[in-house]
Formats: sequence, C-alpha cells, structure tokens
Amino acid sequence: MDREENELRVTDRRRIYLDDEGAERVSAETEQPSLKPTYVEELETRTKAAERQVQEVQARFDQLRQQLQRETDETRQRLNRSADERAASEKAKFISSLLPVLDDLNRAIQSENTTREALLDGVRTIASSFQSALANAGVEPLESVGEEFNPELHEAVDTAETDAEMDGRVIEEYSRGFRMGDRLLRPARVRVGRAPEQARQTAE
Repeated sequence: MDREENELRVTDRRRIYLDDEGAERVSAETEQPSLKPTYVEELETRTKAAERQVQEVQARFDQLRQQLQRETDETRQRLNRSADERAASEKAKFISSLLPVLDDLNRAIQSENTTREALLDGVRTIASSFQSALANAGVEPLESVGEEFNPELHEAVDTAETDAEMDGRVIEEYSRGFRMGDRLLRPARVRVGRAPEQARQTAE
C-alpha cells in the first residue's frame, strides 16, 4: 500500500478572516455563547456593587473611628494637663499660706530674753496662723470629746471608767483628727469612757 494512502488527513474547518491590517480573527462560530440568564448577570452586578459599597462604608467608618480616637486622646491629655496645673496651683497656694507660720517660728527661735508668757503668746499666734491656713485649704478639725465613739473617725488609745451617761463616748482627746470634705486625713486619738457593768444595766 502506498505511504501517502496510509497518512491521515486533517482538515481545519475554522474560518479565517483577514482584516485590513492582515490580522487573523477566529470566526464567532467557534466562540462559546454565555449560558447565564440575563437576570443572574444583573444579580451578580448588583452584588459586586453592594460589596464595593460595603467596603467603602467600612473604610469610612475606620477613618472616623481613628479620628475620634485621636480627638479623645488629645482631649484626655488636655484634661490631664489642666488637672495637673490646677493641683500644682493649689499646692503652691497652700504652701504660700504656710510661709508666714514659718516666719513666726523663725522669729520665735531668734528672739532673746523672751519671757515664758511672751513665748506662750507667740506659740498661740503661730498655732492660730497654722489653723487658719488649714481652714483656707478646706481642712476641718474633728470635734471628738463628748461624741459617741466612731471607729471610722476615732482611734481608741485606751478606756477609763466613767458614769453611764458617758459610756461609749469620747472623754479625752490625745491628738485631734482632721478631714477635708468627705476624706478623713487623720483619725482622732482618744480615750473612751466605760461605765461599770452595774451602772450600765441600771441605765438600760
């Protein structure tokens, strides 16, 4: 058998077109048509548009959140600086009010040939000046003698026997307590009265 008869012949049935510039274009017959219905394509387009919109909104939200965080941090820093400046100012004001007391103490130390009575008067003046400085700073002394013993305000150093009327009350103050507003600066160190059991039962 002849060799040419055994060879397979392949025929390319695609249509080739030549445009004005000589470029080849494959016929539209070989192209696969879109199998998606029109409404599916519209839904996909709308979904992509919605996704883009969500991304834009999220990006804007992140931008606003960062801006708000920066503004909050700046406001907090301003408030902290203002509070620090106010505290420093109040501290300086309080120290300034104590300087006259220091002057009085120095004068008392440097004075010569001072009588006992004059020295006591000077000490009273200094104590009065110091109490005035504390009062101007909002510090108040606690009134304890005769008051009902209160463990939140008083520190009981010891007790002493007393009548039933003063049972459980402060009968002596060793050191005065102080508070500033609702804050207790120092409890008063006191002696508390205790009536004998028999007197206590009679009072009850």
